[in-house]
Amino acid sequence: MAPRTGIFNRDHPHYKWVALSNTTLGMLMATINSSIVIISLPAIFTGIKLNPLQPSNVSYLLWILMGYMLITAVLVVTFGRMGDMYGRVRIYNLGFVVFTVASIALALDPFMSGAGAMWLIAWRFVQGVGGAMLFANSTAILTDAFPANKRGFALGLNQVAAIAGSFIGLIVGGVLAAIDWRAVFFVSVPLGIMGTIWSYKSLHEVGTRNPGRMDWLGNVTFGVGLIALLTGITYGIQPYGSSSTGWGNPWVIGSIVGGFAFLVAFVLVELRHRAPMFDMRLFRIRAFSSGIFSGLLAAIGRGGLQFMLIIWLQGIWLPLHGYSYEETPFWAGIYLLPITIGFMIAGPISGALSDRFGARWFSFVGLALVGASFIALLLIPVNFDYWEFAIITGINGVGSGLFSSPNRTAIMNSVPANERGSASGMAGVALNAGSSLSIGIFFSLMIAGLSTALPSALTNGLASNGVPAGVAGAIGQTPPVGSLFAAFLGYNPIKSLLAPTGVHLSSANSAVLTGNEFFPQLISTPFHDGLVVVFIAAAIMSVVGAVISLFGGAKYVHSDEPKNVAVLEASGSRT
Repeated sequence: MAPRTGIFNRDHPHYKWVALSNTTLGMLMATINSSIVIISLPAIFTGIKLNPLQPSNVSYLLWILMGYMLITAVLVVTFGRMGDMYGRVRIYNLGFVVFTVASIALALDPFMSGAGAMWLIAWRFVQGVGGAMLFANSTAILTDAFPANKRGFALGLNQVAAIAGSFIGLIVGGVLAAIDWRAVFFVSVPLGIMGTIWSYKSLHEVGTRNPGRMDWLGNVTFGVGLIALLTGITYGIQPYGSSSTGWGNPWVIGSIVGGFAFLVAFVLVELRHRAPMFDMRLFRIRAFSSGIFSGLLAAIGRGGLQFMLIIWLQGIWLPLHGYSYEETPFWAGIYLLPITIGFMIAGPISGALSDRFGARWFSFVGLALVGASFIALLLIPVNFDYWEFAIITGINGVGSGLFSSPNRTAIMNSVPANERGSASGMAGVALNAGSSLSIGIFFSLMIAGLSTALPSALTNGLASNGVPAGVAGAIGQTPPVGSLFAAFLGYNPIKSLLAPTGVHLSSANSAVLTGNEFFPQLISTPFHDGLVVVFIAAAIMSVVGAVISLFGGAKYVHSDEPKNVAVLEASGSRT
């Protein structure tokens, strides 16, 4: 093969911009697909002719929702280590190929009903494999390509793509869901093809390798532990017996306990392995450990915010303002634009400034703003004036931008060159595991809030509109998770709840119960009770993450020269 010339030559001074353009495209594509399905679920289930509110179909809903994030979280460290061993560009390029093939398969789903859902779940798993390859190596490739005094700007843009992609996915999903559900998956195909060609043509291996044998025991203990833990927490939101949640379910308890046990075993294995999948001693570096833990808390809060705002808009606010349920995914995406705009303004600026001033105060102020925005959201009514909502969510986006770019820069600057793939992978675990954890944590908190007020509200609302008292009472005692999922999907569940009872209502009462306003008004007060629990928890997580960021120390760039490392250790950059 003829040597590459011009900016495609890795020694060319502008090669770093080629690496930035490609890795930014990869991160954007991977993160858009982590959220694009969230807001498109109603169109997807309608397209495959499956009722997601039937109890037997709830598992389909959960796995279509979380499968991609779960697989990405589990494999991202493995592919980061493989990048250190075999070449970060090689694994990254393969990620584009796998991702694109899976996107094509998803868009061409040939089945309907349960079989169609299983096809989507399986190929979302495969898509998650490709996403993990991209996540694990993009920031490592950038860290290799850029000098230390320019990394903040580069990683800032890359991180803006990563986080903004999760918000952009909501907008794109809402737009495409209104056109055709298959377009939700097809949109990644041209991006994937372009990215595959661009990456194979332009990227080079410029990083330091860290060869060695694959740590299979570490991979297995980590993978099994994280899958068991995240799956158990997610299934905790489903009712069990007479309880509104599944936290008393022996299977859920066993899954969580077993997951923790495997993760403890993973730590012990890694500490004793000559060539570990992940060097646990990196957590001795304060900038690295504080960046990972604060990033995890930020990701949990950000994921919870996405879910709660979608429920708020699709299930309550938009129907109350005259939007049909079919229109709500599109308009929910549009009304969430302030978050994306705030993030995209603050992210690159904070990333560039962190090159000069370090990450600590940007990260602290950013998460403090995020925490304040959660409290502010509790102070506006459920049926708010949009300008209030736009300002608060815009501030949340600015806070996330101030935090995210400097945080990732601090993580990547703090580790040795031959550990960058693994470090990038662990940062990806924090991002994706946080998103997965937010499903179980925040839905459970919301269900706890709903369970106190929703049963009586539902019973009284049905009875006042012609439903016999006994039937209304029985429906009121149904687990609130069904109503929560209905609001999340932008559905009015009343018709589905009444159908099995055989109750015949007058046309006037039927029109009221199945119209746009009855269910949103019914759930407004209980939903706000749930929001109080959810957003206070999210605010606490943000404040704790902000405090952890302060412990990262002053600006720290790892040097692979032993004498410099000794000086940095002596100055307190390592614990």
